Amino acid sequence: MANEAKPCPCDIGDRMDYGGLGQEVQIEHTKAYVVKSSTASDKAIIVIQDIYGWQLPNTRYMADMLAGNGYIAVCPDFYVGKEPWSPSHDWSKFQEWLEDKKPTNINKEVDAVLRFLKEQCGAKHIGAVGFCWGGVATHYLALQYPEIKAGVSVYGIVREREDRYELKGPTLFIFGEKDEVIPLDQV
Repeated sequence: MANEAKPCPCDIGDRMDYGGLGQEVQIEHTKAYVVKSSTASDKAIIVIQDIYGWQLPNTRYMADMLAGNGYIAVCPDFYVGKEPWSPSHDWSKFQEWLEDKKPTNINKEVDAVLRFLKEQCGAKHIGAVGFCWGGVATHYLALQYPEIKAGVSVYGIVREREDRYELKGPTLFIFGEKDEVIPLDQV
């Protein structure tokens, strides 16, 4: 996800001014942004936020693009109402902020989202894509959930587990060759 000096370089990008095509819904104990394809689909993607949270317009735009390509896209609030990180926060406090937002401690939310997708949306083929914090979460899902048939982890890896290579389904990991945040030798 990041190095200690600069835990996440995500604040260097542009923030979109974008409202979204989907709607916010309650899925059991957490909220989510859901957007459906204009045609009937049994394919779904769980879109997992970076540290800036599920309401970030950039993340919703990605969900909308997936829906435009025939998928049900759901972007849950994996922080379950807790405040997301802000670029104005003090980076020296990042690890403290992260303590109750571990990307490997999301089973309750994932289970709720999977029930929602299967029971309420008729999803039979489910994948996940995540960015930075969400990339770590996507890697974690690929290790834990065989019903998630494919994953894309963008700038996120689980480093501390011995079984980190025992993926339950195909997973694409996207990194930059000259990235200082996640050096090539850690990929």
